[in-house]
Amino acid sequence: MKTRSLYCLTLFTLILGVALAVPTRAAADDDDPPGRVARLSVTQGQVSFSPAGTDDWVSAVTNRPITTGDKFWTDKDARAELHVDSAAFRLAGETGFSFLNLNDQTIQVRITEGTVSIRVRRLGDGENIEVDTPNLALSILRPGRYRINVNEAGDTTIVSVRDGEGEVNGGGSAYTVHPGEQGSFSGTDTLDADIEGVADADDFDNWCDERDLHEDHVVAPRYVSDDVIGYEDLDDNGGWRPVPDYGTVWFPHVTIVGWAPYRYGHWAYISPWGWTWVDDASWGFAPFHYGRWVFVAGAWGWVPAPPRVVGIAYVRPVYAPALVAWVGGPHFGVGVGGGIGVGGFAAGVNVGWFPLGPREVFVPSYAVSRAYVNRVNISNTTMNETVVNNYYNTTVVNRNVNVNNNVRYVNQGVPGAVTATSPRAFTSAQPVSRNLVAVDQREVASAPVGFSAPSVAPPKQAVMGSGAATNVRPPAALAGRSVVAKTTPPPPPPSFEKQQAAIQANHGQPISMAQSRQIQPARTTATVAPVKIAPPSTPATPRVNALQGQNNPNRPSNAAGAQTNQAGKPANTRAYNDRPPASRPATVENSELEQKHQQELEQLHQKQDQERQQLEQQQYQAQQKLQQQNVDASKQQELNQQHQQQLEQLAQKHSEEKQKLNQKQKAEHAKAASSSKSKNDDKSHH
Repeated sequence: MKTRSLYCLTLFTLILGVALAVPTRAAADDDDPPGRVARLSVTQGQVSFSPAGTDDWVSAVTNRPITTGDKFWTDKDARAELHVDSAAFRLAGETGFSFLNLNDQTIQVRITEGTVSIRVRRLGDGENIEVDTPNLALSILRPGRYRINVNEAGDTTIVSVRDGEGEVNGGGSAYTVHPGEQGSFSGTDTLDADIEGVADADDFDNWCDERDLHEDHVVAPRYVSDDVIGYEDLDDNGGWRPVPDYGTVWFPHVTIVGWAPYRYGHWAYISPWGWTWVDDASWGFAPFHYGRWVFVAGAWGWVPAPPRVVGIAYVRPVYAPALVAWVGGPHFGVGVGGGIGVGGFAAGVNVGWFPLGPREVFVPSYAVSRAYVNRVNISNTTMNETVVNNYYNTTVVNRNVNVNNNVRYVNQGVPGAVTATSPRAFTSAQPVSRNLVAVDQREVASAPVGFSAPSVAPPKQAVMGSGAATNVRPPAALAGRSVVAKTTPPPPPPSFEKQQAAIQANHGQPISMAQSRQIQPARTTATVAPVKIAPPSTPATPRVNALQGQNNPNRPSNAAGAQTNQAGKPANTRAYNDRPPASRPATVENSELEQKHQQELEQLHQKQDQERQQLEQQQYQAQQKLQQQNVDASKQQELNQQHQQQLEQLAQKHSEEKQKLNQKQKAEHAKAASSSKSKNDDKSHH
């Protein structure tokens, strides 16, 4: 048995080495993968996940990049949150949710049952957000807050618009739902529509409000593009500092001595990008798919994708699966064979990589166009377009996957920057930090570097990720439940088995978008989401609950409870975004109090970051001094334990300080809200 295992490992490494010899291929502009994905940012309770093209369900893992065909199910009382650029999708318990389409212009989701809250901060030109349910398609027309509920039978959908505006299509009718309105739409062949005021907030609404409030008060958008998915988690988990040559850099607050980027997480295989990094940290999305990393005064810092600047050309940051370079040598699986310039990776045992630094070019391992390589680099770091083109010509046009001898990477020589693991751990989504392979620092500092990720067809575990298999999944009736769509979605992704075979035929490299479209998808209920295209619709007038309609200052009214125009739609007689709906949960309209709390929070973050910076510098100096001395391993271990304890104590202190500040601010909010309520009660009595 042992001999057989050794044979399989040797065969695997030979296949890995040979496959690595195939470089990135060029692609047409319209064959490029999407420049954005969704991020699973929060889970509470049991949330299950099924990757595109599979029938299996696993426990959902946060920070997993999500794309077309991926499916979710939340168990009773569970919750989940996903982000796509400026849109947040939040799922209540017992909800079936999936992406029918997710690309640079379209977000099209499928809800088979349950409740989803959607917050849209911004809609780009030509951007389309569509929600498809068993009996209607909702098009989101404006930024705002929306809630969609699909009943268990799938024959009624309730659409609530707190602010914004949506258009409902189904059964040959079209209805506009204005801010402050809640529409109940029942039936399938035809829609029976009722409009009333938005219902009072429940616990799920309050949770969504808290999430929104947190995102509204972060300072990160001053330094990083607000199109970078995951930026809202940075403030609570690190600090911003100016660094010469790099601008304002974000430094994570970590409590692990010797921490390095791309070490604490796992690799998953996500089409069409291929091998993708999934980080363990709660904040671990933005810094691993955008921007670059740099080592400053003993600490790792993230140099972000630049924010929008008025009057300066802006390119939306393009998502990348992992911004790393692959390092080789006689003790690595990614060893460069035949010497630099000959091309091709030789066989070996282990896989090694390190983070790219500022102004260093990322060359994808998947098929892309020259324009894509420009966008993915220029949108994420300060980069000269000529340099990017030179790399593209070298690696794609001239088919040389190795770095030129004159190119030196800033992070390759940083002590502890290179991470290495075994092929088995790499391809089976195992935690890298628990499967580390020791590397010789002097060797890796001068080892050959390559662009391409290992070219090997993924086993199914790599696609499923690190989540544990689960029996918590949607009822069988929901798997094949059809939804109504206004926009025709793309065909469902191919089954995993067909993709795996195509990748093997492609020498282990990710198949292109065009190749994927040529594969006939497996006809199973789990991989095919039935869609019925909504028939042509004509504007229709819903029934209006006169009492709630009159109590809702956000909807136009007349003696009949609604004013209509010639088309039969409720007339839009006022600007619907000029004030919050009356049925929103009571909020304290006190800008001075909000400003005071924001300043207090920023001052606390600044103070904490200064303390951490001082501790990091002290630890770095101690490490440098110890390295200069010829000391034994026990002293090094003792120092590491001491530093670990110092970091943990500092983190605990900062957590307690923040908790005290939050409690103080909540008390002030409650006091202000109580005062405001008393004033309103007095006015109502008078």
